[in-house]
Amino acid sequence: MHLGGISFCYTYRMATKIYESGIVELVDGTELYVTPLKIKYLREFMDAFRYIESSENDDESMTHILECVRISMKQFCPSIKTIYDVEDNLDIQGLYAILKFAAGIKIEPENEPSEIKEKATDSSVSWENTKLAELEAEVFLLGIWKDYEDLELSMSMPELSATLNAKREAEYSEKKFLAAIQGIDIDKQSGKKDEWEEMKARVFSGGKAKDANDITALQGVNARNAGFGIGMGLGYEDLTKK
Repeated sequence: MHLGGISFCYTYRMATKIYESGIVELVDGTELYVTPLKIKYLREFMDAFRYIESSENDDESMTHILECVRISMKQFCPSIKTIYDVEDNLDIQGLYAILKFAAGIKIEPENEPSEIKEKATDSSVSWENTKLAELEAEVFLLGIWKDYEDLELSMSMPELSATLNAKREAEYSEKKFLAAIQGIDIDKQSGKKDEWEEMKARVFSGGKAKDANDITALQGVNARNAGFGIGMGLGYEDLTKK
């Protein structure tokens, strides 16, 4: 197999990284921007990857890895159609980089065959335990996709997870608003923390506050709003420094 170059970059959603991505360079200099596989291709990928569990030797394991990368190329470079095309265009580091970015499977060139088999087993078990049908059914209610195949061609697992979290947060915020109108604090009843208030507490305390009720958060703007606080008639002693 030929030697290719690899560089790395990341995809971010505001300050939170949704998934890791990277650029893998083929032998002819073509750069492939590799992100997590869309669910449709990930299904096929995981079916192929699990065969590594029963591999009898290194050559057989490598054949299955090549097949996994070939499947990935359906999304990233359709002109690479066979495992021989994969061999002609990528070196071992490139193969492993695609496994990492496309499916979150981290394999290093120095890994022993037994370690690779262990990763295959763990990944297959994790994939089988995913209640994918239920997750897809929930996000499908957004009404954006014409059918489930369209959804699976549009979203990767990290994207599905992020969309579900946003959907659930929006639904919770609506319930919280309607409950507040009736004088009910559902955050207090459920024990749910206000993430915005938690973040402000950490900022105002210089990272010392554990939550919005921590005394170290009562300073600066928070202190002025409350009418008292650290530097405004209130002090505290950091016992951790003794």
